[in-house]
Amino acid sequence: MGDDGKMKRALGVMSGTSMDGIDVALVRTDGQMQVERGPAMSFAYTDDQRAMLRQAISDAKLCKRPGDRPGRLAETERELTELNGAAVSAFLRKQGIDRETIDVIGFHGQTVAHRPHAGMTIQLGDGRFLAELVRCPVVYDLRTNDMANGGQGAPLVPVYHQALLDSTVARPVAVLNIGGVANVTWIDDDADLMAFDTGPGNALIDDWMHARTGVAFDDGGKLAATGRIDDAALKALLDHAYFDAMPPKSLDRNDFSAQPIEHLLPSDGAATLTKFTAASVARAASFFSRPVKTWIVIGGGRHNQTLMRQLRAQFGEAVIAGDAIGLNGDSVEAEAWGYLAVRAELGLPITFPGTTGVSEPKTGGVFVPWPPISNI
Repeated sequence: MGDDGKMKRALGVMSGTSMDGIDVALVRTDGQMQVERGPAMSFAYTDDQRAMLRQAISDAKLCKRPGDRPGRLAETERELTELNGAAVSAFLRKQGIDRETIDVIGFHGQTVAHRPHAGMTIQLGDGRFLAELVRCPVVYDLRTNDMANGGQGAPLVPVYHQALLDSTVARPVAVLNIGGVANVTWIDDDADLMAFDTGPGNALIDDWMHARTGVAFDDGGKLAATGRIDDAALKALLDHAYFDAMPPKSLDRNDFSAQPIEHLLPSDGAATLTKFTAASVARAASFFSRPVKTWIVIGGGRHNQTLMRQLRAQFGEAVIAGDAIGLNGDSVEAEAWGYLAVRAELGLPITFPGTTGVSEPKTGGVFVPWPPISNI
């Protein structure tokens, strides 16, 4: 992946809404339709770090403005930035990559609050500190400009999904990313990009598993596979105004309550929440102007075989894991953040009316140069 002028080498560093860990991925791109995907690695959070994040999400409920850091948020932000810096350094070392060959790093941070209707989203991670730690240029805070111009601030990855998929994938195609929250990008050759959060992804299931079994997630959907779906609880979960709202729209990982399943056994609760995620995707499909021919599933949720079976029960063999067409389903979002960093550097739009509801296509992000620009 050498340099040839217009193409830039970018790292994406992503943790997002999940509590799985930090993903790092390398892309080489012109920020438009040319993308070459490089290696990727994941660095799992420890149990103590997940506990820290759960506390951070609780502390973030007290935030009134994006810059607020009540409770231990400031301390957590510094520690998370150090973890991201360590992940980048380990990635470069293990892949044998000279940091001086990296043109820019796209830094997401850890989402601890997302309240689009209040014009606020908080991703813990200090881009300036990260630039000092890894001694590379960094682009961060990619959501704020979108929200300042009437957008939801999410999802941001659709323009990368569009760049990834060539004409061999039958249109219309939907890229379904199942992380803590699930989001979909609908792509048709004759229409503008459309994207929105479909509903819960893994977050409710993970939180249920942690509370009821002490395990961080339902590995492969094995517990859900042994449980019984509670139809009344599922109906109550789906009786939420979000599902009838027109897109573009986006969610916080805690916008849905597990209260309707509190009386269930661990296996039945896991089964019901897994079905909730699948049913939410089915509801989302009603907003597409043409039926999807191919559903490409990426993100951690594609490893949940119970969830994948439920999606196929709704959409048939049109549902495939991104890996089946050569994508790395675990690293697409991290790749996207590297791609978006290049677009932001070039002043190209990263959000659009059909993806976030922004007033017009907008660029965004804060650029931190390295070496720092002298004030003299």
